[in-house]
Amino acid sequence: MKVKIAKYSSLLFVALVSVTLMRMAKAESTATLTVIVDGIRHNKGQVCLRIFSGERGFPFNNTTEVQSGCTQITGKSIKKQFSGLKPGKYAVAVVDDQNGDNKLNKDFLGIPKEGFGISKNPTVSILTGTPKFSDASFSLSKNTTINIKMKYSLDP
Repeated sequence: MKVKIAKYSSLLFVALVSVTLMRMAKAESTATLTVIVDGIRHNKGQVCLRIFSGERGFPFNNTTEVQSGCTQITGKSIKKQFSGLKPGKYAVAVVDDQNGDNKLNKDFLGIPKEGFGISKNPTVSILTGTPKFSDASFSLSKNTTINIKMKYSLDP
């Protein structure tokens, strides 16, 4: 009888350890991305951020992002965290949304009328055009912080 109890106790212990390890592995398979946006020129409105996991829709489409969110402006910089991101390549697009429509407003030539920013801070000019996902993407495999500089005009 003692042998059977010891056997079942061992099996139960192994099962509990296995479940615990699987939960730990699952919990470790996501990361938190912290985005710090610097260079905001005023204290009104909101900064909206979109995280993309691929080229599709980057950086202007507001339906293809993995996660998004807006933060009220209270100073020259804002900080926003995004949790639960799976390991992979990501790029972030930022808009200084002055009119509250959650998108980057542009003039008839396609030039931004609101402040904007892109992860890895690539050059954005008439010559370079809109940055591609590959120019702005970074690998995320653990909790990471990135800095984005707000631009209020195209680069020369």
